[in-house]
Amino acid sequence: MEFQEYADIEMLMMRLADQIASELKNALLTHDEASLAVPGGTTPGPVFDNLCDARIDWSHVRVMLTDERWVPESSDRSNTRLIRERLLTGRAADATYVPLYADAPTPEDKLAELEEGLAPALPLSVVLLGMGADMHTASIFPGADQLGRALNGDDNLVAMRAPGAPEPRITLSAKVLKQAMNRHVLIVGDEKRAALEKALTLSPAEAPVSAILNDTTVHWARS
Repeated sequence: MEFQEYADIEMLMMRLADQIASELKNALLTHDEASLAVPGGTTPGPVFDNLCDARIDWSHVRVMLTDERWVPESSDRSNTRLIRERLLTGRAADATYVPLYADAPTPEDKLAELEEGLAPALPLSVVLLGMGADMHTASIFPGADQLGRALNGDDNLVAMRAPGAPEPRITLSAKVLKQAMNRHVLIVGDEKRAALEKALTLSPAEAPVSAILNDTTVHWARS
C-alpha cells in the first residue's frame, strides 16, 4: 500500500483526477479501450468535476460504478444518477456507461445480464474506491450475507444485503477489484484514517477494505 497525504481536500481532488486521467491515457496507448470504475457517494464528486473535462478519448472508455444500490435512477439514492450528473458530462459524456442496475425486483433477477455487460470492460484499467468508517469498500460490508462470496469467490458481480443498508446492493467482487491495473482509495478526515490503520490489523472478513490494499494507493487529506 502507498499512502499519499495532501495539504487539503481541494489539492487531493485535483491531483487524484489528474492521476486517473494519466492512467486512462496510458491504458489507451496499449489497448483499444480503457475502463474506469468509481464509487458513489458525495466524497468523490470533486474528483469527477475535475476529471470530466480531461483530454482523453472518452469514446474509447467504459465507465461504471464499483457498486450500486438496487434503486432506479430516478431515486435520490441512485449512484448512477450522481455519476451521470458529475462525471458523464463535458468531454466524458462520450464515454460508454456500463450499468450495475436494471429494472427488476431484485439484483439476482438481472445478475447474469449485468455480468455479461461488464465482461468487455475487464480487467479494469483504473478503479477508484471509497471506504466507510466500518471499513467496507464498494458494497463489500462486514456482516453482509454474501461476504465470503464477494471476498473469495469467482464471481465478477455479487448481490449483497447488509445490516444497516436499507436496500439490496450489487457490487464488484474483490477478485475484479484486485485485478485492476491501477487502484486508488479516497478517504477524508481523521475518522477514516483511523479506520484505515485499524483495517491493516484485521482480516478481510472483519475489514473488507484490507482485501484490496496491496498495491493500492490511498489518498488522504484531513480537511
